[in-house]
Amino acid sequence: MTKSDNGRDSTSKDGNTSKVGSTSKDGSTSKDGLTLRIAQQPEADELLARSPLAALVGMLLDQQVPMEWAFTGPYTLAERMGSDDLDAGKIAAYDPDAFTSLFTTKPALHRYPGSMAQRVQQLCQYLVAEYEGDASAVWRDAGTGEELLRRLNALPGFGTQKAQIFLALLGKQFGVRPTGWRAAAGAYGEDGSRRSVADITGPESLAEVRAYKQEAKAAAKAAKAAKTTTTATTPKAAKGPSKG
Repeated sequence: MTKSDNGRDSTSKDGNTSKVGSTSKDGSTSKDGLTLRIAQQPEADELLARSPLAALVGMLLDQQVPMEWAFTGPYTLAERMGSDDLDAGKIAAYDPDAFTSLFTTKPALHRYPGSMAQRVQQLCQYLVAEYEGDASAVWRDAGTGEELLRRLNALPGFGTQKAQIFLALLGKQFGVRPTGWRAAAGAYGEDGSRRSVADITGPESLAEVRAYKQEAKAAAKAAKAAKTTTTATTPKAAKGPSKG
C-alpha cells in the first residue's frame, strides 16, 4: 500500500490506494469523505471533490499552465458567476462574449483565456446535449475502462492523453473503477506512478509529478535535436552514372 502525502489510506481489490474520509490542515474533505489536494487551495479542492463538472473543467484547463492554476480555475469561475458550483446548463446558455469576459478578467483564468472559455462552453453544451447536463453521467454507468475512455475521448477538448489522465484520476482518487480501468488509462493508471494530476495528493507528489513532466519534456527536446542533427549530417547518396 502506498502512503499518500496526508490522510488515511485504503487499498482496493485491484491494488489502488485512495484516501478515505481524511482531512489535513491544508486539504479539504467533501461531504462524502473525498479528500483532494490538487489545486493546493482548500476551497478549490473542496469544489473539485464535490462537483463532477468542476473536475472535468479543471482537466480541460490543464494544458500549458501549472496544474494547480488549471484546477483552481473552476472555483474562480464559479465565484465570478456568483455561485458555489458550476452548472453545465447555465454555462451552455451563457452569452459567449460575456462568458469570455469571465475568463479574461484579471487575474485571467488561463494563459489563453479566450480560447479556453470557448472550449469550456463547448464542453458544457455537449454535456447538455448528450447527458442532460450531468457531468457524472459520463462515467456513472460505464461498464468497462475502454467504454469510459471512449466517452471521455468524445468530450470536446479531450484528446486521448487527456482522456486517459482523467480516467486515471477517476480511478485513483474518485473511486470510479470499471473493469479494466488501469489498462485503459495506460501508463497513467499505473499504481504508484508520478506522471500526472491523477497522482497528486499534496505538495510532495505535486513536486514529483512536475519533475517527471520536466524530465520528459527535456528528453523529448533532446531526442528531437538529435534527430535533426543526424538528418543534417547524413551524406546524400551518390548519383549513379548518367545515361547516354
